[in-house]
Amino acid sequence: MTTTVPALGTLTAEGSTLQAVLLDMDGTLVDTEGFWWDVEVDVFASLGHALDESWRHVVVGGPMTRSAGFLIEATGADITLDELAVLLNDRFEDRIAHRLPLMPGAARLLGELASHEIPTALVSASHRRIIDRVLTSIGAHHFTLTVAGDEVERTKPFPDPYLLAATSLRVDPARCAVVEDTATGVAAAEAAGCRVVAVPSVAPIAPAARRTVVTSLEEVDLPFLRGLMTDNR
Repeated sequence: MTTTVPALGTLTAEGSTLQAVLLDMDGTLVDTEGFWWDVEVDVFASLGHALDESWRHVVVGGPMTRSAGFLIEATGADITLDELAVLLNDRFEDRIAHRLPLMPGAARLLGELASHEIPTALVSASHRRIIDRVLTSIGAHHFTLTVAGDEVERTKPFPDPYLLAATSLRVDPARCAVVEDTATGVAAAEAAGCRVVAVPSVAPIAPAARRTVVTSLEEVDLPFLRGLMTDNR
């Protein structure tokens, strides 16, 4: 089910049980971080500008307003942020219509969470139109709710999307496990007070307090996520 989320807030729960799992989309469940960069390169080429490969780490994993704004400023392209967002979303939607590879272990993990009736939310910086398109492939039935980047006033790296998801599910953020692939997403989840599993897709992410780093979703299952709630690292 997809829902619009209410005002920010948290609920306190007793005990140390896992109450919900909140998952990022691009680079975490679907192997699309490279798609976004390819689309950005193609769009700016059509505008007469070449993108520097070093910019890839700047734009990956962030909200479109930040990524697109950076690229406009860096290239000096004569286009507005709104116009560029339309071009990028159109081109990306066309790209995933032909191929949408899941990350290794994603289908198994989603199936396991669903079979055990674990409240699960998809929390993405991507726009609603992109999320809905991806859901036709990975299955909307896997998620209790979804939160899109254009549905919150402040998206990642701010905590708002994860706080909104927790509030909608009526769970304590501290009892939520978040799975993310970028530093931007990790920052958002940690600012919300969640336990984080980082599966780096482009740039390395170091382990830290309340953060566990794995190399693949193949390492993540329900016992692993439940164990995070009692792990004091």
